[in-house]
Amino acid sequence: MKRKITLIPGDGIGLEIMYAAADIIDKVTNSIQWEEVNAGYTAYEKCGELLPEDTIKSIERNGVAFKGPITTPVGKGFRSINVLLRQRFNLYSNLRPVKSFEGIDCLYKNLDLVIIRENSEDLYKGIEHMVTDDVAESIKIITRSASERIADFAFKVAEKENRGKVTLTHKANIMKLTDGLFLESGRKISRNYPHIKFEDVIVDAMSMRLVMNPYDYEVIVAPNLYGDILSDMSAGLVGGLGMAPSANIGESTAVFEPVHGSAPDIAGKNVANPTAAILSGIMMLKYIGEETAAMKIEHALKTVLRNKNLHTKDIGGNLTTIEFKEEIIKIL
Repeated sequence: MKRKITLIPGDGIGLEIMYAAADIIDKVTNSIQWEEVNAGYTAYEKCGELLPEDTIKSIERNGVAFKGPITTPVGKGFRSINVLLRQRFNLYSNLRPVKSFEGIDCLYKNLDLVIIRENSEDLYKGIEHMVTDDVAESIKIITRSASERIADFAFKVAEKENRGKVTLTHKANIMKLTDGLFLESGRKISRNYPHIKFEDVIVDAMSMRLVMNPYDYEVIVAPNLYGDILSDMSAGLVGGLGMAPSANIGESTAVFEPVHGSAPDIAGKNVANPTAAILSGIMMLKYIGEETAAMKIEHALKTVLRNKNLHTKDIGGNLTTIEFKEEIIKIL
């Protein structure tokens, strides 16, 4: 029987890049049956809901979702659908590879590290209110259980990928209780993995060090806000968000998605770069045990990226989204 996976194309360029990635996946395996639903503005236009119950039930049934970018207004309107999904399904870990590819112009060649972001709490809990008309307050939540869980996840990733060091980043010199608890939890868990080196770095220094010499790092684990900022910054080291995949993983559910936004300004123009979606699909295939299919797609993608004549416009070429997809399929 085929495994059902929830497909959420999303908004803007999501329709183009997610269908391209799904087509590529279908060329290397016939074990997946896509169950298409939606969320965000596209869903709202169809049924008046940003996160329809059908979408929630589909993810509950299937346990794995392949999701495109969703538009979130800045400063007003509904909260991030991404955050709501992570909280609804307790997707406590956000896995963000930072990897450079031959053929892509970037600041650092041969870079390969991973950032693991605690996904369930911190300021992203969204607990905020107006104290007075002129004072707004947001509450930062850090718990021992979530901090230990994400630290353990980071060490397990290091073990699985044969990485020798885990670096925890924090601001415990100022936020001695919240970040102090996160640091304390990481130190405790590190004792269970004596064969893996552990260190901690204050987040502002971490930002500087990542820009100056990212090769010093293999696995970085961070609270929600710092992890969000550091992972986007690190994407800039390897060519930008168009090269940045991600996985949101919980105990029984996982959602895989490109990091970049919905780019409504280029939606429908067939120029979007589907690389981040394809890389996210590779992560998804590995997660469900389709290692051979994942390796085939990764090889084909690397082959195309090495040829600068086969790039989309954002990475210096002239290929359309569909043409880029077709070049990968040719190799497959």
